[in-house]
Amino acid sequence: MIAKQRVNIPVATLSFPWLATWFFVVGLSVLASSNSNQLMADQMLPEGLFIEGYTDQLSYVAGEEIVFHLSGTGAVSMQIDRLGAERQRVHHQDGIAVSAQRIPDRASSYGCEWPAAFRLTVPDEWKSGYYEVTLTTRDQGGAFVGRNQRTAVGRLFFVVRSKTPGATSPILIQLATNTYNAYTNWGGHSLYGYHDRDGVQGNRVSFDRPIQSQFAKWELPFIQWAERSGYELEYAVNSDLEFHPEMLAKYLLVLSVGHDEYWSSPMRDHLEAFIADGGNVAFFSGNTCCWQVRSEDHGRALTCYKQFYNMDPDFRTTDHQRLSTAWGHHLVNRPESQLTGVGFMWGGYHLSHGQFMDGSGAYDVHRPEHWVFEGTNVKQGDQIGGADTVVGYECDGCEMEWRDGLPFPTGRDGTPDSFTILGTCPARWHPGDSYWYDRFPADRIGSSVMGVYEQGGTVFTAGSTDWAHGLRGNSPVIEQTTRNILDRLSAKSSQRSSEQQ
Repeated sequence: MIAKQRVNIPVATLSFPWLATWFFVVGLSVLASSNSNQLMADQMLPEGLFIEGYTDQLSYVAGEEIVFHLSGTGAVSMQIDRLGAERQRVHHQDGIAVSAQRIPDRASSYGCEWPAAFRLTVPDEWKSGYYEVTLTTRDQGGAFVGRNQRTAVGRLFFVVRSKTPGATSPILIQLATNTYNAYTNWGGHSLYGYHDRDGVQGNRVSFDRPIQSQFAKWELPFIQWAERSGYELEYAVNSDLEFHPEMLAKYLLVLSVGHDEYWSSPMRDHLEAFIADGGNVAFFSGNTCCWQVRSEDHGRALTCYKQFYNMDPDFRTTDHQRLSTAWGHHLVNRPESQLTGVGFMWGGYHLSHGQFMDGSGAYDVHRPEHWVFEGTNVKQGDQIGGADTVVGYECDGCEMEWRDGLPFPTGRDGTPDSFTILGTCPARWHPGDSYWYDRFPADRIGSSVMGVYEQGGTVFTAGSTDWAHGLRGNSPVIEQTTRNILDRLSAKSSQRSSEQQ
């Protein structure tokens, strides 16, 4: 909030109401003039030199126009790079005119509504991929000309999808952009209270604001390894599963990598239909599909009440299927394990949140003869991936029972009957997490579970956010296991492949 200016109103105005009106209008003018780019309810603009922005969509195909909504001080230089095994420069432009724009009080929830500052049509030669935009603005020292040069840098991103899905690869990687948004507190609120400006957890987040990408932390190490290993990938974002589901029919394998936490019901419906129709999915991710969100504003905003599900307007209805809380909550009754084979209810944290902080960061191998481990030479009881902590942060598991020294899923938690447990590592909820879920036993010790099931198509799950650590660290076992999964699941169904032609 901007600082309020004091306006003294003479006593005479008590006798002349029109004077009170006049002073009221003058007072508003004084307040507004304190910052020409802000209204009383607006948030403060950054001090000094700055540049930031967002695009009008998350993904585009060749021929579509990217609209850049920017706010800053002075002319801006723009460079655009495709990030992969190498950083490839695809565009550079200087002298883009940008002016400072107001930040509405509810910008984090309902967007900034900044005008378009620049437009660019996606060229045909741009490959499908993740594109990082670097914005730079400079001056010569502000009021003290020549004192030094000041520079401000802002970054944003967009994704280019294939205009002809499947034309260059049978593998689609869909990026966890819903999670990026959920953790971004720009404008005041995220879906978390720990870094909220008011200390209150938000329940709606907009994409029409600068978003803090998590791509470099989660998906990029996987993609860099894949490209260096000769795998071509095509790209999409979370919401493309909801709004462009027709593209799925052109792929044999869909990937989820890293921290893919927030899913809408249409996203899940469409991917489950893809699997039922013979499509394959590999979840090299953890905490996957944990929270149900509802897309709003044509995909430009997400609503999720999370632990406070009784504040969701849908709670007051008789249909709780789209209640924006945990997919595994008994009111929703659609545990994510029905999709992925595992879920956070039976997982938790490893080497994180104070849980198993002396843990191995490795999977215990249970069925080394499985095709997933072909060529790795692992044996039952071996630990894999620990040197690179492939099990860490947030983990998904399933309810298990042990017979003759081997784990089997009970299926009572929604895990498919055909699910085969290949590896496990202990995980546990933080004690405070269990307070909000009325049916969670606070003393439960779960697991990060790696496994596979078949139900139309084949689904692999890592059950950990940190699988890509093993690829970044060049772990031979993790690399070979990943090759086995990509090779088999991107070429498994010749019938499906022929039907696409």
